[in-house]
Amino acid sequence: MNDKNKNLAWRIGSAVVLLPLVLWLLHLGGYASAGLIGFAAALCAFEYYSIVFKGLNAICWLGVAAALALPLLPFLRPERTAEAALWIIASVFFLGWAFFLIRGPLPDAPNRAAHVLTGVVYAGFGLTTLSMLRLGPEGLTWTICVLVVTWGNDTAAYFSGRFLGRHKLYPKVSPSKTWEGFLGGAVGSVVGLFIARATGAPILHALDCVVLGLLGGACGPVGDLCESMLKRAYDVKDSGKTLPGHGGMLDRIDALIFNAPMVLLYVAYLRPVLG
Repeated sequence: MNDKNKNLAWRIGSAVVLLPLVLWLLHLGGYASAGLIGFAAALCAFEYYSIVFKGLNAICWLGVAAALALPLLPFLRPERTAEAALWIIASVFFLGWAFFLIRGPLPDAPNRAAHVLTGVVYAGFGLTTLSMLRLGPEGLTWTICVLVVTWGNDTAAYFSGRFLGRHKLYPKVSPSKTWEGFLGGAVGSVVGLFIARATGAPILHALDCVVLGLLGGACGPVGDLCESMLKRAYDVKDSGKTLPGHGGMLDRIDALIFNAPMVLLYVAYLRPVLG
């Protein structure tokens, strides 16, 4: 078996094992969901720091702990999530700047301190909004919507780009992505939500499927491109080796990190306006 086929076999095998586990933990809710989402956030922060710093120092480990803590807040103290999150982020900010002030190297200290904070926000914020969705009314349905929008987009973009792709989307960042894949991905998000509506999410209206699908068709690829930009800037192929055949956690949920806040904003603010 050649390397390409081995990689495909690993991807299929890990998906078969991990996907049911992820869906089961999300279905359980409570600490099961919180632990899953917090673990994913911590792993994303770990990968971010590994890319940027080529290894973790003490302040990076603090950032990993902060990223782990943020998605737990809606489950532990839902009424004070925003306040607690602000204090966590502020603590990382001040301690990060103080750490590099003392340790140096001084010419690069502000850049390094900024990366410590960025790692927490990048990994923690989007997944904290996923926790907030899971905890809210019809939480499981809206959480599944985030997954459907993301996975529907990824799958449709891959096949439409592979078979129809002609015009490059952003070759400086991701040479393989095309406008045809981008448009096909948006269609995949919309269709995926309509399938979810027909099979187990009756609270979704037709307008929800269209609006959320189109928004996800924009936000998801932006998240994907942003992670590609990070990897290109630091000349790495994958964010990590956590998931055999898939790369790292960031490689798998880069689009979800951008889609989860979008769905939360839609549910909280735009949907009531649209009726």
